[in-house]
Amino acid sequence: MRQDSCGEPRRARRKMLYKEENKATMLKVFIDGKEGTTGLQIFDRLGGRDDVRIISLPEEKRKDIEARRTCINEADVVFLCLPDAAARESVALCENECVKIIDASTAHRTDPVWAYGFPELSAAHREKIARSKRVAVPGCHASGFISLVYPLVAGGILSPDYPFVCHSVTGYSGGGKKMIAEYECAERAREFDSPRQYALGQMHKHLPEMTAVCGLSCPPIFDPIVADYYSGMCVAVPIHSRLMKKQMSVSRLKEYFAEYYASSNFVHPAREGTNYLAANSLSGTNGMEIYVEGNDERILLASVFDNLGKGASGAAVQCMNIMCGLDERVSLL
Repeated sequence: MRQDSCGEPRRARRKMLYKEENKATMLKVFIDGKEGTTGLQIFDRLGGRDDVRIISLPEEKRKDIEARRTCINEADVVFLCLPDAAARESVALCENECVKIIDASTAHRTDPVWAYGFPELSAAHREKIARSKRVAVPGCHASGFISLVYPLVAGGILSPDYPFVCHSVTGYSGGGKKMIAEYECAERAREFDSPRQYALGQMHKHLPEMTAVCGLSCPPIFDPIVADYYSGMCVAVPIHSRLMKKQMSVSRLKEYFAEYYASSNFVHPAREGTNYLAANSLSGTNGMEIYVEGNDERILLASVFDNLGKGASGAAVQCMNIMCGLDERVSLL
């Protein structure tokens, strides 16, 4: 991976580009918001690649609109790792119709013009990502919920008006730099030793995409929980079989999910024989495991993955690979 500065003199930049003239597949990538948790993860995931050249900004120009505009329009691929308002601003700065933008914020996840960056959901989702120049990366909690609920609604097993409930346990890295600092502070409050429920008012920012992408009649009751470990998450959705449109036993539902994700490189049925679900078991990977447990009356569905992987930076890089016609597994575990 090469790294260039947008502020270099034109002659020096031309010289550097000349050295790369034989590398026709070199992708120029700009990460707008590289200093955040997701941006740093994307930078690290691209680090070992010889087909990527990172365009960077000096620290003092990181918030300079014109400097960002230049970088955005010079790039082949732009990752937005920004708050919603800043992400929308960056999209407006793009004047080059060839630039592919991958937004990791909440800003465009329910915008029908944008492709939703979860290619495993259906052939249509994958095709839209491949053809689009605008892709919204799913939220971490939303990824787990949607991986479980979308196949059931799409397959007519559960109705869109089913009264869904979702519990989600995540590591503290999902809260970004501020929360990471709070948890890793030597003099932190003792409440940080315990799992903590939050977004108690049922207004979590992931609820709109959870509802819209799955085609639900109303949002689920959502119970997110942050705990004292760095990364990884377990999202659980309990199901009453008596409310199913199509009755299925636990074993048949396991078969259904195995068939649904059979062609996936990253989403797989879970290994058998576990008595506990560890939310950090896939930390550091782009994998996702689907669990179907319980009994034929009360079924527990769960999705285990890394909130920084399939829940953020890994999904973003996977989408870039698909958009650029590459093997989606490149630089992902």
